[in-house]
Amino acid sequence: MSDPAAATGLASRIDAVEADNRRLRRLSIALIGIVAILTGLAVALMVVSARYGLPGTTADIVAARQVMIRDRDGVPRGVWGVDDSGAVRLLLQDGSQRPRLRLSLLEDGGAGISLVDSAGHNRAVIALLPDQAVSVVLADGNGKTRSVFGLAPDGSSTLIFADRAGTTRASLGVDPRGLGAFTLSDRGRSMVEEEPEEPEPADSAAGDTGGARR
Repeated sequence: MSDPAAATGLASRIDAVEADNRRLRRLSIALIGIVAILTGLAVALMVVSARYGLPGTTADIVAARQVMIRDRDGVPRGVWGVDDSGAVRLLLQDGSQRPRLRLSLLEDGGAGISLVDSAGHNRAVIALLPDQAVSVVLADGNGKTRSVFGLAPDGSSTLIFADRAGTTRASLGVDPRGLGAFTLSDRGRSMVEEEPEEPEPADSAAGDTGGARR
C-alpha cells in the first residue's frame, strides 16, 4: 500500500510547480508586451526623426535622392534631386504647379538657368557649357529666340538680334584679336562692316623709307 503522507507531499509539490509555471507564463506575457511597446516607440521615433528630425536638434548631413517642397496646402511647389542621367536639377513651380524656374547641373559640368513663363516657354536662359563658353538667350512670348549674347572660350563675343520669325537681322561681334564687326540684314539684303586693321606705325614706315634712300 502506498504511503498517504508521501502521496500528499507529492501532490503539494506538483501544485507548487504548476503555480510557478503560471507565474512564469504571466511574466513572459508581460515582458513580451513591454518589448512590443518599446519596439513600437523606437520605430515611431525613427520615422519621426527621419522625416522631421529630432526635436531640438539639427542634423549635420541630410542624404536623399530627391527632395520635394510643398506649400501649406500640400501642393508640390518644387523638386530638387538627381535624375537617371546624373544631372542635378532644381525645379520651382507656381501655385498652379506650372514650372517657372529650372536650375540644372549636368554630369559633364555644364550648367544652366531657365526662366519660364506661364505658357511654358523659356523666356531667358543662361548657360555655361563644358568648354567654358557662356551664352544668354532671350525669347519672346511665343517662344521664338529674339536675342543671343555669347562669349566663346577664345575670347570672342557676339550679340545677335532676330525678328519675330526667329530670323537673324543684326549681329555685333568682336573676334579674338579684338576687331569688331557689324552685320545688318534687311529684306534679303545684307550689309557688313568691319573695323579696319590698324595701319602700320608712321615711324616704322619713315624708317623704311630712309633706309631705301640711303
